Amino acid sequence: MLISELLEGLFKLFPADTAEPWDHVGLSVGRPDDEIRGVTVALDASEANVRRAAADGSNVLLTHHPVYIKAPQAFVPASPAYPSSAAAVFAAVECGVSIISLHTNLDRSCEAQQLLPSLVGLQVVSSLESASCSGALGLGSLADASSKLTLEQLASRCSEAFGCDPRVWGDPDRALGRVAFLGGSMGDFGELALACGADAIVTGEGGYHVCQDLLVRGCSVILLGHDRSEEPFVDILVDALARVGFSGPIATIKNPHQWWTYTKGERA
Repeated sequence: MLISELLEGLFKLFPADTAEPWDHVGLSVGRPDDEIRGVTVALDASEANVRRAAADGSNVLLTHHPVYIKAPQAFVPASPAYPSSAAAVFAAVECGVSIISLHTNLDRSCEAQQLLPSLVGLQVVSSLESASCSGALGLGSLADASSKLTLEQLASRCSEAFGCDPRVWGDPDRALGRVAFLGGSMGDFGELALACGADAIVTGEGGYHVCQDLLVRGCSVILLGHDRSEEPFVDILVDALARVGFSGPIATIKNPHQWWTYTKGERA
């Protein structure tokens, strides 16, 4: 399979025109007419992951996060003077690894809508962005929870499913009726969660004052960490490769552990 054929198939599943206008999706580095020898799938298009892909024998790195949103001024080896994307692209060219990313077009897919709630045993009602139209594409998810599910129980499920220690805003004993989900950064989607009657939102990250405000207004918040909330999207990308007919070698990079927490003198 050629890179151009893979890209065409992926865009049929996750159309480029569903991505945010500011986003950078598709092929960032590489020759479209190259034959694919292998694909490595990861959350991030970092220099380390580019070199890991090359070590895997892959000449394509397929990621959720783009290597850059705005192109750096130069593509050079790692340097404090340039953003890390400069070194990632430089390494990709140096190693002969093409980079393809599916970002907000994947975020807006039905697959992404369903995945995060399903990991904690909840069923999707609609997207968060298109709450009035069940089945429509849209960012985030809305799910109905049994009134017997408390905030603490949901946090426990999230900890197990996403492999993290969630930061939780709200009364642990609060019974939840409707829960919103959004991978990555919450931004102003907490407002949508409130408008949709969500009792809680599960997301990657959110500002202190934003979370504080949402809680006072009736929406609890569970923060997983940006990477933890979107790591499951690697599985969507792997599945997409099979759906477009790619039968070559596939490797995955998971649990990057880019940061750690410090608790009682121990690394956790």
